[in-house]
Amino acid sequence: MSAGRDGASGAGAGVGRRQFLGLAAVGVAGVAVGHASPARDRQERRDRQVRRGPAGYPPRAERPLFLGTYTSKAGGGTGIGLATYDPAQGRIAATGVVAGVADPSYLALAPSGRALYAVDEQEEGGVTALRLPPGGGPPEVLGTQPAGGAGPCHLSVHPGGRWLLSAHYLSGSVAVHPVDPRSGALGARTDLVVHTAPQPGPGQDGPHAHQIITAPDGRHVLAVDLGNDTVYTYRLDERAGRLRQVSYATLRPGAGPRHLTFHPSGAFAYLANEVDNTVVVCGYERWSGRLTPGAPQSTGTGAGTNYPAQFLVTGNGRFAYLANRGHNSLTRYAVEAAGARLRLLDTVPVGGDFPRQIAFSPDERLLFAANQKSGSVTVFSVDPETGELAGTGGPFAAPMPVCVLPL
Repeated sequence: MSAGRDGASGAGAGVGRRQFLGLAAVGVAGVAVGHASPARDRQERRDRQVRRGPAGYPPRAERPLFLGTYTSKAGGGTGIGLATYDPAQGRIAATGVVAGVADPSYLALAPSGRALYAVDEQEEGGVTALRLPPGGGPPEVLGTQPAGGAGPCHLSVHPGGRWLLSAHYLSGSVAVHPVDPRSGALGARTDLVVHTAPQPGPGQDGPHAHQIITAPDGRHVLAVDLGNDTVYTYRLDERAGRLRQVSYATLRPGAGPRHLTFHPSGAFAYLANEVDNTVVVCGYERWSGRLTPGAPQSTGTGAGTNYPAQFLVTGNGRFAYLANRGHNSLTRYAVEAAGARLRLLDTVPVGGDFPRQIAFSPDERLLFAANQKSGSVTVFSVDPETGELAGTGGPFAAPMPVCVLPL
């Protein structure tokens, strides 16, 4: 059993199963009473976006899609791939490339929808901002800032839109950059935190930060570190752009956590563990930012190397999906007990090789998978009642896609 720890003291007792169940019960009560409106607000925002189309696009028109890749690897691309997709059928058509962005392996959209951000996953890593013209047109590169760490592999924008958060795999660090609220351009880094404790897990040579996101409460930032088998919780000073650690949760040694996704209630989160091929349901305390991991569960892929990559959870909180890179499949789970439990339903072939990242369309009617080794993006329709996935056609060829972002 893993433990959550209080950052102020730097230590703490392990959380037993009874304590975890108590936390889950508190979380469920919070969903029913005090925290129903945030989930409802998010659903209403999605519905409005579907009706009007993203970034000024008319409803039902072909919509923009962006592709991350590696530019420094054989078979990779030359920059951020540009495409459109049919929101009804999922058909993808290439429209161009934004050249000059090195190794843009992960992409994130600003809350305003007017800017796009990319990591530059290199030894001397960077983060790049791009302006998205209203109504379409190729993105405009606004500039690149040094990330402050090596191998940045993930980034996200704080919900307020004023801070960019990035995670650096090779150096095991996370950083904060200011965002110009008018242009979306990035300023010089305001903070850099290296994950020095606890010690790396079995077979790891150091910390390897793999993801950084803001919790649904908007008050806490969580960073997932594969090398340290740890998820760190920070408070972001929204005036100074600095992070203060408030707690951390350790997974069992050798788990190798890679990606965390919250349930819409904000009371639970789901971890994909890359190294030991498991998933974990975590309880989450909104007021403290404390994460409490539960017991490891199956990915549905059987024995053998799998490297689970990423979770998606539907906006109504009923289904979750996991990308399995070794098994080349997508696992479907039913989400039960108001988010406290995952029940494995099935796995379906992804139709490609090494699905590194998956994403919903804004209306969640389509699921896109970026298949790194087969150079393809596959698309599935999502049944809103059962959560079942059905392929929508043949794969779309793309040079080493490792991230797909449909708007």
